[in-house]
Amino acid sequence: MASVASPVIFKEFCPLYYLLNAIPTKVQKGFRSIVVYLTALDTNGDYIAVGSSIGMLYLYCRHLNQMKKYNFEGKCESITFVKLLSCFDDLVAVGTASGRVAVFQLVSSLPGRNKQLRRFDVAGIHKSCITALAWSPNGMKLFSGDDKGKIVYSALDLDQGICNSSLVLEEPSSIVQLDYNQKVLLVSTLQRTLLFYTEEKSVKQVGTQPRK
Repeated sequence: MASVASPVIFKEFCPLYYLLNAIPTKVQKGFRSIVVYLTALDTNGDYIAVGSSIGMLYLYCRHLNQMKKYNFEGKCESITFVKLLSCFDDLVAVGTASGRVAVFQLVSSLPGRNKQLRRFDVAGIHKSCITALAWSPNGMKLFSGDDKGKIVYSALDLDQGICNSSLVLEEPSSIVQLDYNQKVLLVSTLQRTLLFYTEEKSVKQVGTQPRK
C-alpha cells in the first residue's frame, strides 16, 4: 500500500524586528547624522551576523537573545562580507570595501572554550573590496577573495594567536564565491569556475566556455 504524503504546511515569515530594532538607523559623527545601511549577512544555529556601512559588525546571539557590536579601529568603512563558523570556538570573519579582513574569536561560556575576545588581522595583501570568504571546517584556514581577482590563504593558530597570510591565486576578474572542503577550494569569478587544489597548487577549470 502506497504511503500517503504528508500535507505541505506553508509558513509566513515576518521581519526580525527584535534584531532590526537593536541596530540603529542613524549614527552621529561630529555634527553629521549618518544613515546606517545593512551591507552583509550570515547566519548559523548560534548567531546572526550583520555587517553595516559604518564598519560595525552586529552579532546577535540566538540563545541569549543578546546583540553585541564589533568594529575595526581607525577609518569607518563599509563591511562587504561576513562569514560565521562554529567549531571548537565560534569565529566570524569580516571583510571590508578597502580590502581589510579580520577574524574575531568569540567568547564562550562553555567550559574549556575561549574566555577572551581576540582579533586576528589579515595583513595588507588585499587592496580592494572583499567579495568572498570561506572557512575550513576546523577554523584553521580562511580564504578571502576580492573584486580584483586576488585570493589569499590565511593560516590561523588560535592557541598561539598567530595569523599568517599569503597570496595563493590571482584571477583576471572579480571573485564572486568561495567554498572549501577536503583540500580543494571552489572558486567562482565573473568569467569562470575552477577547482584549486591547495596541496598541489594546481587549477582545474569547471566547464570549457567562459561566462558572458
